[in-house]
Amino acid sequence: MIPNESTQRAFSLRTIHIPIVGLFFGINPSQPYSCRKFSMASVDVLFPYYGDVELMKKAARSVLSQQFQDWRLVVVDDGYPDPEPARWFGELDDERVSYQRNASNLGANGNYRRALELVEAPLTVIMGADDLMLPNYLQTVVDTFAAYPTADVVQPGVQVIDENGAAVAPLVDRVKSIAMPGGAPTPTVLQGERLATSLLHAGWHYFPSLAWRSETITRIGFRPEFDVVQDLALLLDIAAGGGTMVLQPELAFLYRRHSGSDSSVRALDGRRFDEERRFFEIEAERFAALGWHKAARAASLHITSRLNAVALLATSLLKGRKASISSLTRHVVR
Repeated sequence: MIPNESTQRAFSLRTIHIPIVGLFFGINPSQPYSCRKFSMASVDVLFPYYGDVELMKKAARSVLSQQFQDWRLVVVDDGYPDPEPARWFGELDDERVSYQRNASNLGANGNYRRALELVEAPLTVIMGADDLMLPNYLQTVVDTFAAYPTADVVQPGVQVIDENGAAVAPLVDRVKSIAMPGGAPTPTVLQGERLATSLLHAGWHYFPSLAWRSETITRIGFRPEFDVVQDLALLLDIAAGGGTMVLQPELAFLYRRHSGSDSSVRALDGRRFDEERRFFEIEAERFAALGWHKAARAASLHITSRLNAVALLATSLLKGRKASISSLTRHVVR
């Protein structure tokens, strides 16, 4: 259960001991958290925000209730037309939490890039404003980076939930589960062409649940020309540079899937697939030039993307969306 605000404040004042993983960041684990002086936090939790206020509060509370407490929560409001977020964050009694509001709406990708400019810690998370960290999330990803010091990104275990917080398993997530490498009780390490090929086959990652090495994500960044596949593009850029991703099977994150998301709306009206088709063409050319033939073929085929379009064709037919039918059909056959 996620604590209320009064519980959060009490929790933040408790004496907490950080285990031996703290040595990874130069922290003496024998010293109580409340007595330490940090030049910076170990993890920056970036919180690009625009959307449902109550879900936003639940997401933020899940950060405040983490077992691992050496973090900053950096909220970047992209101009949501409601004064409540500023009021609510302003009343939180926690110096680790900061809130700022963009002067104009930057859109999802622009706000991600704005948030990345604020990174200070060695590790970064880009939290979804309607998702939930389980209490073990930060401890899990920090421990994983400590165990795999060359990792660029960590994917922990994820449970999908709906608008009401109930566990669900839509078709797209069942496919992701089947396609995701690993399956063993121990972490799986992917790198280079193997990582790129696997992601291009199915895109099994859950972007808001990923933890990143800050040096990597700030150096590479998000490609500004994409509004839906920017996370996959970033992961493929890391793979193309020989980077490493660790799949940590421990369940640590709740990913909320609902029809009102930006990607869902774009998918149903075809905009998502227009962008995906353009993206996969670019990636096929890139990986062919690198001599990564398996990755190039996976990008050219983009099988799961086509299958997703097929599934949505039925929905478009039922809703009488003629424009969507044309766009989705084009994505399936091209």
